[in-house]
Amino acid sequence: MIISNKHESVGQYVPPFTSVVAPVAKHTDSAYNPLYSAQIMTKYVNLHFIHTNFLIDLEAPFTWYDCIVQWNSYPGSCPGNTVCLSPVSCEEYQCTDVRTSTSDQQSSCPPVTNSSILPGWGFCTCPVSAVNPITGSCAEPLLNYDELWFNATDGRTAFPNFYGIYPNSACAPSSTFETFPKNVSGVLALSSSSHALPAYLFGSLERSFALCLPSAVSSNGVLFLGSSPYHLQSEVDVRSLLSYTPLLKHRGNFGHFIGVNSIVIKTISIGVSANTTAKISSVLPYTTLKTDIYKQVVRRFSMVTKRLHPTKPVTPFGLCFKIFNNGWEKVDNFNSQLYEASDQRCGMSGVKQVSRT
Repeated sequence: MIISNKHESVGQYVPPFTSVVAPVAKHTDSAYNPLYSAQIMTKYVNLHFIHTNFLIDLEAPFTWYDCIVQWNSYPGSCPGNTVCLSPVSCEEYQCTDVRTSTSDQQSSCPPVTNSSILPGWGFCTCPVSAVNPITGSCAEPLLNYDELWFNATDGRTAFPNFYGIYPNSACAPSSTFETFPKNVSGVLALSSSSHALPAYLFGSLERSFALCLPSAVSSNGVLFLGSSPYHLQSEVDVRSLLSYTPLLKHRGNFGHFIGVNSIVIKTISIGVSANTTAKISSVLPYTTLKTDIYKQVVRRFSMVTKRLHPTKPVTPFGLCFKIFNNGWEKVDNFNSQLYEASDQRCGMSGVKQVSRT
């Protein structure tokens, strides 16, 4: 469970809710699986909200999705299944702020220009650089004034009343999301950026979030925006059951990092340099190690698993073992000593069963 805390928003009125909530789903229908999405209400039509599924990205600087900007909206001007939003002009400070504050992380993308003008509007739109978290390709969605809606909660029950969050998100065409899982058409920014969704929480809601990812497609996870308690189908606040390690920041990167002091496999420590960090990702399908650390881990792991039968590796893994009819043999644990935290132990959970295709 990931919990990001930013205690900056304080209000005098104490409402009955402590956070807002969105369901989280796991997807395995993509070449880049598994991936995770949160379902958010994006448009109110005929007394009902339209729901949009956003790919969860812990590194994206801002939220962007399948919508269009429309400066002269009026009843009937926007197609029923389309989200239409007011554009941000390239002359407004929001445009400059988003561009300058996210430029370092989007440096791999070509610079944007102010050449696009909506017919009849007379002002240039504000394209911003965005990176597709799945393919790494660049896009230029148009910045807008958005409103996203959630159910409020006290950590136990989702209330029927709705709570609005008003970010500067960006609109991209449908074709941008062709590599995304089925029915997922947006990127939800949960990073440390000043333009990620948690930064737009206001009033009594703390600028923090908690994310619990589902373990299977048939299960649901949950995203809380705001403060605890966090009850997951129980009367126990899960915060009381967790061990903690601080989330760290890296200059020029909006992701969430944790410090790693050492990696130990059967009492032998792998050489880890000082100030080593690990980035938490909701997009990468498996744990990815720096080459020098990975080689040491594989070498040591192969030494303590000599009783197992190695087989030809399956991409992207470098060390694989055969499975026999009697199932798995016991795999030795390996521990990660995290910064200001107890050991994190992996045994069978650190091994993935795969098949050749």
